[in-house]
Amino acid sequence: MDNLDANCRYIKCASTTSAIAEVVAKLESPMTEENAIDAKLVAEALEDVDKFGALVDCYEEKLLRYILRISSFSHAEAEEILQEVFLSVWTNLRDYNSSMPFKSWIYRVAHNTTISAFRKHKSRGFDVQIELDESLYELPSKDFNIVDEYDRKEKSVLVRQVLESLPLKYREVLVLRYFDGHDYESISDILKKPTGTVATLLSRAKKNFRTNWIKFTNPPSAS
Repeated sequence: MDNLDANCRYIKCASTTSAIAEVVAKLESPMTEENAIDAKLVAEALEDVDKFGALVDCYEEKLLRYILRISSFSHAEAEEILQEVFLSVWTNLRDYNSSMPFKSWIYRVAHNTTISAFRKHKSRGFDVQIELDESLYELPSKDFNIVDEYDRKEKSVLVRQVLESLPLKYREVLVLRYFDGHDYESISDILKKPTGTVATLLSRAKKNFRTNWIKFTNPPSAS
C-alpha cells in the first residue's frame, strides 16, 4: 500500500476539530465490539493520516477477497482495484455517514469501485487461467440444498463456475451473505436497496444457484 500512503499525504485535510468530534460522537453510540473497534480506528485516522494504515490493515484482506469473489479479475487486478478503494475511503472519510456501520460503508465503496471496473471488463467472461484460491469459495452446502460429494478443490471450482454464471445482482448478494457473512441490514446499506428487496434477491439467487449447480454437475449426456 505504498502508493496509497503516498497519495494520502497529498490529500488536503479540510475539516475542523469540531467536525471530527461530531463523527466520533456518532460512532460511539451503542454498538457491537466490531463497530467499537472501527470507531476507534476512524477517529484516530481523522486526526492523524499515519493512523489510516490501521484501517487498511483491518480491511485489506477482507475486501480483496470480496473483490475476487464478485468479479473475474486476477489477483493483481483486484489489488489495483483495492488501491482505488482505499484512496476513495481516505478521500471521503470525513464525509462518512456515521449513522451506518463503518464496515457497511467501506464495503459499499468496495462494491461500487469493483462494479465500475467489472462493467468495463464484462466482455472478458470467465478466465480459466486465473489461479483458483480454494478458500475463496467454501460455500455452506446445507444452505443451498446441494449434495456435498466433491473434494475441496472440485467443489471450489464448481462454486466459482456457478457464481460466474449468475447475473451480477444475484452473485453479489450471495457473496455478501454467505461468503462475507453480512446480515440483511448490512447488505441493504452496501447495495442501497431495501431489506425486503435484499430478501427477494437472496431467495431468487439461491434458486438460480441450485438450478445452475445441477446443470454444471449433471450435464446432459451426448446424444
